[in-house]
Amino acid sequence: MPAILITGANRGLGLEFAHQYITDGWTVHACCRSPAQADALQELGKGAKQLHIHQLRVTDWDGMTALAQQLATEPLDVLLNNAGIYGDKDDQNFGALHVEPWTDVFQVNTIAPLKMAEAFLPHVAAGKMKKMVFISTKMASITDNHQGGSYFYRTTKTALNMALKNLAFDVGAKGITVLALHPGWVRTDMGGPQAPLQAPESVAGMRQQIASATLAESGHFLDYQGQEIPW
Repeated sequence: MPAILITGANRGLGLEFAHQYITDGWTVHACCRSPAQADALQELGKGAKQLHIHQLRVTDWDGMTALAQQLATEPLDVLLNNAGIYGDKDDQNFGALHVEPWTDVFQVNTIAPLKMAEAFLPHVAAGKMKKMVFISTKMASITDNHQGGSYFYRTTKTALNMALKNLAFDVGAKGITVLALHPGWVRTDMGGPQAPLQAPESVAGMRQQIASATLAESGHFLDYQGQEIPW
């Protein structure tokens, strides 16, 4: 059966990805910071033997390496870098930008996904689908920025997009497809209660893009409906 590793799988989009892939019979390696407190994920695992929950804080570089070694014999069809943070809104207003929390957001949103790609490159190369997928955001689009603000979130996700464009060239020779996906404005803890889109619809759409993407589309930035987003 195909296999996927998902970061930030304890809630929101990550949890919904785990649910949908398990329902379709995939082996799911679900990573989160505190498995013992991930009640919804633990509940999901009660009826799914193919769900494997792993403790991982994505900025714990040694822990990341250890998990990659633990799963050394496990091919991955998809590496899904979903974990991300917005940062405190009050810290990212121009005129009062806080450097330390900005650095924290940069580590989670930009550096960690690339370190995951490094650590799990052999696993993805050994899989059949060979996909590396990164949850980005339309807020990272320079062309589409019409209101400013959200300095931490915008800049760290824009940097992620550039890194993924680079990555597509670096892993293309191994037959690996790299995708940046915008999930839409989704009703999650990050998206808030006003968001118009429910997680199941967003995830179903992104899964279609993951399944259909070819190597020719590597390095592209798409929304959950498959529409290209300008950089």
